[in-house]
Amino acid sequence: MFTKNKHSKRDKRDGNYKQKILIYTLVIALFWAKMYFIQGSIFTLGVENSNEAAILAFNPLSSIFLLFGLGVFLFGRKGLLATYIFGSVLLYVNVLFYREYNDFITIPMLGQVANLAGLGSSITNILSISDILLFVDVFVAVFLLFYVKPSRFTFFIPKRREGLILAVIAIPLFLVNLAWAETERTDLLERAFDRNMLVKYIGVMNYHVYDIVLQGQTEMKKTFADSNELVPAINYLNEKHTTPNKEMKGAAEGKNVIMISLESTQTFVVDNTLNGEEITPYFNELKEEGAYFNNFYHQVKQGRTSDSEFITENSLYGLNRGAAFFTHAGNEYEASPELLGENGYYTASMHANDKSFWNRDVMYDSLGYDKFYSKADYEVTEDKSYGWGYLDEYFFEDSLDKMEEMEQPFYTKMITLTNHHPFVLPEDKKYIEEGDFSSGTLNRYFQTMRYQDEALKQFVEDFKQSDLYDDTILVIYGDHEGISENHTQAMSEYLDKDINDYEQFQLQRVPLLILGEGIDGKEYDTVGGQIDLRPTLMNLLGIKDDNPVQFGQDLFSEDRREMMITRDGDFANEEYVGVKDQCYDRETGEPVEGEACAPLFEEAQEELALSDSIIYGDLLRYLDETEVVEEMESEKTEETNK
Repeated sequence: MFTKNKHSKRDKRDGNYKQKILIYTLVIALFWAKMYFIQGSIFTLGVENSNEAAILAFNPLSSIFLLFGLGVFLFGRKGLLATYIFGSVLLYVNVLFYREYNDFITIPMLGQVANLAGLGSSITNILSISDILLFVDVFVAVFLLFYVKPSRFTFFIPKRREGLILAVIAIPLFLVNLAWAETERTDLLERAFDRNMLVKYIGVMNYHVYDIVLQGQTEMKKTFADSNELVPAINYLNEKHTTPNKEMKGAAEGKNVIMISLESTQTFVVDNTLNGEEITPYFNELKEEGAYFNNFYHQVKQGRTSDSEFITENSLYGLNRGAAFFTHAGNEYEASPELLGENGYYTASMHANDKSFWNRDVMYDSLGYDKFYSKADYEVTEDKSYGWGYLDEYFFEDSLDKMEEMEQPFYTKMITLTNHHPFVLPEDKKYIEEGDFSSGTLNRYFQTMRYQDEALKQFVEDFKQSDLYDDTILVIYGDHEGISENHTQAMSEYLDKDINDYEQFQLQRVPLLILGEGIDGKEYDTVGGQIDLRPTLMNLLGIKDDNPVQFGQDLFSEDRREMMITRDGDFANEEYVGVKDQCYDRETGEPVEGEACAPLFEEAQEELALSDSIIYGDLLRYLDETEVVEEMESEKTEETNK
């Protein structure tokens, strides 16, 4: 009898153990299938061979074991279900972010949830009814978590040691994954700027773990930074320094400056047509009146419009992760508004959106603006709004009225809204037919671009009739691309050519036009980027800019280093375009064999790293201290010479 009971208990224990293994296997398999589908079908990761395909299939496993292991270790059965739900939501957030930006969410971006309130139709446009299929398993998990009595699962009571075992198994799985990935890409974890590559080789969940590690390192940099860290950047920039154009120096001295940041505006629409109609007829004519740069690139990353603001006003690169407007708004800067204010200018930014969007109300104080005209300062009504808010034509009209009342000289930055994803307009504002390509986003983009051009025409023509015209220069530029890599097929259809990496890189060009008395109408082939706007503007205004920590150079300078670097570490110069470690001839787009671009890729990485060190370490707070040391050393040298 005793033996029988003993065998019965052992059999029951063995049966429960087998059922546990079955449950664990089922949960892991379901989540693996979801991750594999999302990584392989929704994300465009550029799998090039069978080895990469196998790595992509293998890489979810270590993160799944870690995620579920920690859940069980900390909270038991509910922890397993809760982490399943958490993981599913995190995957879906990445799906939405990827559809919009062709990028993956980072820790700094999670701090920008305030922006979600302003996304409106952009979010609804990237949702898909089929997305519900990604949550069928989650609904089952929620049902099990909240509606099934624990007594029905008495055989499945996970123990803490089981969670620990799962988490420990994750370590060798990841090491195998990393070693395997290194057969395709050496020094993989050094390439934190290429999130697509990281996700392809280590998986989206492991990428997030790595991102947490990077964030921890970032937080430490400011804490332990000191003035010595600024010296390498100053030395590097002194070596790269070129003389601004002497003929253009002071060409706009004492004049007002109106900077117009055109939302999502790319150069490919300029001088181009749709169904025989010009997309930007007014701008096509206007650019003949001033200095137009046709090889000017945006350099933004996750910070989008705020990145373009940061770059143009500081001549520093934006961040690879998150946006400096959020993560480093409390830093010490030596920005254009502050410098202009010190030279007698009244400075203002104009943007008819909520003042807290992209944390502008905080960041603008750090940049030195006197005034921020936000949504509250405009007569925003329902009949004057659509899509993202205040229509450009009314924004331009109201802003011109405000500028006519400003103390002069002034520096104002205007940021438009209407030409924003998902690119929608009321029927009476559609001045051109939609496109007929495989992307609705691209099809609508032509219409909002045409509307923006008409609104710009109204503003510039009114401006020319105002008292401001003779004493003001206009600087008009695109802030970032509007059509991402997710619409490559449609762009290929419209442009009637294959869009490879080189062509996609060239699509990152945005227009730059500088208008004003003393600035001749001329088209420039100079390769440059948004980082060059500040030194160009200061030279035109004849303002001495003593800040030695600027990575841009005067666009008019004849001996300037024509080197434009993107946040991804790609570049363009007079001869080459370097994209994803591949070298192309800039004029023909043909691949270039050999090591011609290798030193240029290295230079790009060095420059980005130096800029990052300045921002992450808040090193500009030591700028005056560094100058004092230099002055003291100079005084000692003079005394020695005496």
